[in-house]
Amino acid sequence: MTLREKAGQLNQRMYGWDAYRRTPDGGFELTEALHAETDRFEGLGALYGLQRADAWSGVDHGSGPGARDGAALAELVQRHVVARSRLGIPALFVEEVPHGLMALDGTVLPVNLAIGATWDPALYERAAAHAAAELRARGGHVALVSALDISRDPRWGRTEECFGEDSYLAARLTQALVRGMQGMQGTCPDGLFAADKAPVVLKHFAGQGATVGGRNSAESELGWRELHEIHLPAARAGVRAGAAAVMAAYNEVDGMPCSGNRALLTGLLREEWGFDGLVMADGLAVDRLARITGDKVSAGALALNSGVDLSLWDEGFTHLEEAVERGLVKETVLDAAVARVLRLKFRLGLFERQHPTAPAPAGGAELSKEIARAAVTLLRNDGVLPVGEKVSRIAVLGPQAATTAHQLGDYTAPQRPGTGSSVLDALRRLAPPGLDIRHARGCSLTGDDLSGIPAAIAQAAASDLAVLVLGGSSARTPGTEFDANGAARTAVSEMTCGEGVDLAGLRLGGAQYALLDAVVATGTPTAVVLVQGRPHVLPDTAPALLTAWYPGPWGGEAIAEVLLGLTEPAGRLPVSVPRSAAQLPVYYNHKDTEYGGYVDESAEPRYSFGHGLSYTSFAYGEPRSTGLTVEVDVTNTGQRYGRSVVQVYLRRLITATWPRTLELCAFEGVSLAPGERRTVTLPLEGIGGTVEIRVAASAREALGTRGQSLTAPDETPL
Repeated sequence: MTLREKAGQLNQRMYGWDAYRRTPDGGFELTEALHAETDRFEGLGALYGLQRADAWSGVDHGSGPGARDGAALAELVQRHVVARSRLGIPALFVEEVPHGLMALDGTVLPVNLAIGATWDPALYERAAAHAAAELRARGGHVALVSALDISRDPRWGRTEECFGEDSYLAARLTQALVRGMQGMQGTCPDGLFAADKAPVVLKHFAGQGATVGGRNSAESELGWRELHEIHLPAARAGVRAGAAAVMAAYNEVDGMPCSGNRALLTGLLREEWGFDGLVMADGLAVDRLARITGDKVSAGALALNSGVDLSLWDEGFTHLEEAVERGLVKETVLDAAVARVLRLKFRLGLFERQHPTAPAPAGGAELSKEIARAAVTLLRNDGVLPVGEKVSRIAVLGPQAATTAHQLGDYTAPQRPGTGSSVLDALRRLAPPGLDIRHARGCSLTGDDLSGIPAAIAQAAASDLAVLVLGGSSARTPGTEFDANGAARTAVSEMTCGEGVDLAGLRLGGAQYALLDAVVATGTPTAVVLVQGRPHVLPDTAPALLTAWYPGPWGGEAIAEVLLGLTEPAGRLPVSVPRSAAQLPVYYNHKDTEYGGYVDESAEPRYSFGHGLSYTSFAYGEPRSTGLTVEVDVTNTGQRYGRSVVQVYLRRLITATWPRTLELCAFEGVSLAPGERRTVTLPLEGIGGTVEIRVAASAREALGTRGQSLTAPDETPL
């Protein structure tokens, strides 16, 4: 390969939607921009977002590829790339798969925070496998998936992309993600990916969830130990599971941006962990290094020397040929990166079959609903739920009650009309005969317009139960202004969450609180449902509270089923819910110091990590531990079938450094019929030294539970 061709393999310069356009007959034709890009390097290393559709790309059902023609478009582009390459090298097609394939007609799953709320890695593994099969059926190859960010400040707009605040929970789910998308290690001959599996790029590496003030892409103040204990276990688990690639984060570690951090990308990831996969830079992150190096040529050299193999939209990597000639990069370093890119293409079978595709999988909607059901979390219930026989009229109120658009989360393609179900529609469809369902919106998600509240009050006062559906939204509109990397520059309409939409506080729109106060004041029993992408603060004025983390198009049905008692609330909190933003940071596994309160407010969260109620009750027996496992008897002591999540926490008694109050080290969901008892056995992995084991249904309960002390051989934590 020539130096020019090698440099071309490391570039992912184009936005995929600029590579094609619709023709009058409904087909596709390639653009001059694609021709120019492939001419520049006699081929194409990778192409981002060929299937992407959203307000940023401007692609919709009239202009973009859907399920029927996405694969044909991919084949058209690939044939051009191969023909233009002297050596016949195909391109990698890289797509966003944050919660399902981000493409027209792709299955939208609940967001990562909802995945965390399921505490069910096996369920997520099935969902990841489905998303990979959809990607490959459309001609895509590589999946970009958020998995490594740990939510430590809910003001951050990308909190919805995190599995939660805990490193162990995130590690278990990251393992499930890799296994589901890529398949188990050793199941494919010669390391090849099956036709329905996709290499996953785990993002973001590392520490992006700890930016100062919850501001997107801001600086972080992470010490090396905090990084290892909290922000690296998920990445370590993903690497051990065989992840094909990671994406370097925007933030810096110890003053050096991750995309230029050799200690992180080479010293730790490659040399210490033995990772031999691909490292991709986040969008335009390489060019940002010019602030350190002085120009974009040397910025590209710094990133490549640090361990980045593939750029994303940057100019810096387009000058790698010059960087080698100027002595800024050794050609052997360039060769190593090119080899990693080509190896991934070989593992996908792209050279043997220029455009292999898998059959389109079925059952996406049912799988999305299954996750949504498992994630709905009951936080408070004073006997209001489930809806009882004496309830003959329900007032369904609030800005989230009759919409599906705000159930979807960020990084979502436009949905066809009629896709999904709102809470109102689902309640009307699922309600038993004779149950009257009334509706009033009351107010918008944002703003202080109170004009709709009187109508809502009237409906509530005339009903036996008010279901008040409040929350936030990550829905982007064509009027949203975007940065060059797709982050929202300004929040428009009712957008309160998502990339680039960070909050100084955690309150909902002002009118939502006025609506809540007015409905509760009617004296009608009220159940509040929060549809949200981050924990918002809400007073304990209503007798019942449910939360659903952007549950996807069919989330309204999952919520309605729980309200009516057709399914049991099974979710558990993957994050602590603060009382106010003034408390932050609030997470359960803080250091075990004198953790006092404030003069004007408690320092404890309103609802703790792991919390979640059921319509039945459970009793835990005394835990029994051998040092390798812990056993506990769980009994359903109530009158209904239900699911409890057994959570095992450890408290380190003797340590070399200051310990944390608690650390989650094992968990397992158990479903029991009324009166049923089962012994749950959980492995204790990666635990060393003298520790105290506590088994409980939440972190708060674990703090008040007597632990069992044991001494285990020293091991490296997961």
